[in-house]
Formats: sequence, structure tokens, C-alpha cells
Amino acid sequence: MSTLSIADLHVSVETDQGTKQILRGVDLTIREGETHAVMGPNGSGKSTLAYTIAGHPKYHVESGSIRLDGEDVLAMSVDQRARAGLFLAMQYPVEIPGVTVSNFLRTAKTAIDGEAPAIRGWVKDVRESMNALRMDQGFAERNVNEGFSGGEKKRHEILQLELLKPRFAVLDETDSGLDVDALKIVSEGVNRAKANTGLGVLLITHYTRILRYITPDFVHVFVAGRVAEEGGPELADRLEDEGYDRYVGEAVAS
Repeated sequence: MSTLSIADLHVSVETDQGTKQILRGVDLTIREGETHAVMGPNGSGKSTLAYTIAGHPKYHVESGSIRLDGEDVLAMSVDQRARAGLFLAMQYPVEIPGVTVSNFLRTAKTAIDGEAPAIRGWVKDVRESMNALRMDQGFAERNVNEGFSGGEKKRHEILQLELLKPRFAVLDETDSGLDVDALKIVSEGVNRAKANTGLGVLLITHYTRILRYITPDFVHVFVAGRVAEEGGPELADRLEDEGYDRYVGEAVAS
């Protein structure tokens, strides 16, 4: 069983005011087939955790480890992490002018697998995934994220997830900017990918609404760069009622 293990992770970032520590000792283990929801207020370090796992150069790991089946993820380049089976669905996907969705997807699949997918089977897989995500087939010939609506950008992220078949996916506020219909479609895509591949999911969100469609096995409350509390799905329901004020107050007091 594949495992993504984060141990005592401390991460900082350089700002105009100097070095700012963001993560202050994060411990988190995700196993194949598990869904972990990370919830917390703005500025608590949730996205920093996502981008650190993915290898964003802005974030400096001061200490701690990230291991994928025992392998040192921090020693890997960004492309090596992708080939090892890590995937990041970004909160704000970037535009890539001049690169069509179809070329982008096939190039990414080739880079990850080490060989180009057979055309006939690949075209069939892309078409089926796009249909499942309620995406018009003409979408494939548009430039990546250029002029896309928020919902189209998020569906494209999940299209990548379904076609690239990673072992672990970090979904950074995939629910932001989605209406109810788009949220259901995106959630169905995540659930489908998990059912088909045994995907492990780290789902970062502020709100519980996406958790109505993607049921977490574990919920982690993130405050001030640490995991303040852990529990099952019932913890998310409590957060919906009570908010984060108690955790924030405890963090300030400590």
C-alpha cells in the first residue's frame, strides 16, 4: 500500500520583511485510497503545505521530511515528483498561451509514463473523461486556461487528474469559485479517479460544502502552521457550526 508521509515539517518563505516561518511542525500520513481534508482559516499554511509537497521553489524547507513509499520527496525535482505519482490541482491554475489542452495533456502523459500513449486509446480516454466532466469536445483545442471560466479551469484540473492517474493528489481549494452544479461534477471526477486507481487525496478547503460530495476519512484542522486537531467527518460538521475562533484563540495564547 502506497503511503505519503509528512513528518515534523517546518517551512519558511522570504518576504519583504524578511524570513517568515509558515509551517511549524506538520505531521500527516496519507495512505492509498484515503481522503484527508485539511481545513482552516486564511493564512494558516494550507496552501504552503500543498506547494511544498509539489516542490515550489518559493518555499524553503527548514527541517522535517516528506516521503513517498520511503523515498525522499524533498530530494526530487518537480518533474520527478510528478513521475513518482504526486499531483497538484492548483487553486489558481495558470494560463499557457499557444499550448492547446490536447497537446498539453498528451505531453504531460508522455513525460510521466516515459512513452507516448497510443493515439487511438488515448483519444478514447480523453473523450470519455471530458464527457464525464460535461466538457464540450471543442475544449481540447483551446489554449490551456486561456479565457477559461473558474469552473472550466477546475474541470480541466480534474481532467488531468483522471488521465495522468497519480498515486496521490493534493487538491488546493478546488471548490473555490464553483457553483453547485460545477462542484458536483468536479467532486464526481475526484471520486471516480479514486475508485478507478486507489488514489490518495489531500483535500484543502475552507468550507464543508465539497465534503458533502467527497467524503473524507480524516479531517485535520490547520491553524498557525500546525495541525490543531484531527478527527473524522464529524469534525467538519462541528467546524461548520463553531468556526475556527477557538483554535485561533488557542494559537494566539500559545
